[in-house]
Amino acid sequence: MITHPLLGECLGTAVLIIFGDGVVANATLKKTYGEGANILAITTSWFIGVMMGIFVAQSLGSVQADINPAVTLAKTFLGLYSISQMWLIMLVQLIGAAIGAIFVWLTYLPHWPLTKDGDAIRNCFCTSPAIRNIPANMISEIIGTIILVIGVGAIFGHATLGHPVDGLGPYLVGALVWGIGLALGGATGYAINPARDLGPRIIYAILPIKHKTTADWSYSWVPVISPFIGAIIAAIFWKLLF
Repeated sequence: MITHPLLGECLGTAVLIIFGDGVVANATLKKTYGEGANILAITTSWFIGVMMGIFVAQSLGSVQADINPAVTLAKTFLGLYSISQMWLIMLVQLIGAAIGAIFVWLTYLPHWPLTKDGDAIRNCFCTSPAIRNIPANMISEIIGTIILVIGVGAIFGHATLGHPVDGLGPYLVGALVWGIGLALGGATGYAINPARDLGPRIIYAILPIKHKTTADWSYSWVPVISPFIGAIIAAIFWKLLF
């Protein structure tokens, strides 16, 4: 079996996107069995996507199983990676997210032409705010990412019931993202992961999808930059408080 940390990060992130963007497509596109599914269904599939993405990443050689450049940045700030390692990991995470988006597109091939709402089609790949207010949108993404990074640190830190939780880690991180989606995801769609948004957005811009609209590049930097800001803030909190 071929294993390597970069392979694990790439394919783990791809699995995350297949479950995450896949459920949005199922809920959004016309003539699917899941058309009209609610936020609970969507956040639950993201929960499963995070959980399975971590399992896949770990099984293919990534012990850390970040599957999120914001988490990777926080760990770099805390000394777990070198700068060169960080950039390589982030790159393969972005590639993995793009691969996952392609699989979602292929899965729903007959349904794209039936869906005439271009914004809805784009939302199957990347996030957009419910109310466009850039400062508020950034705050939402920053807060969500802070909770994510602090939560991940707490799950794998010393204060977790007094014993290691390695076997439960993927389930707990998935549940954490599930909760973030339910509690904080209503404003921006809770990207909290630069690769999750940018990789599929690039693929969306390239793919020949009927009725699609622009990739909304004017907003695209918000779900990329904001999680990085949140990750640094969370890493600073972690150093000071834990």
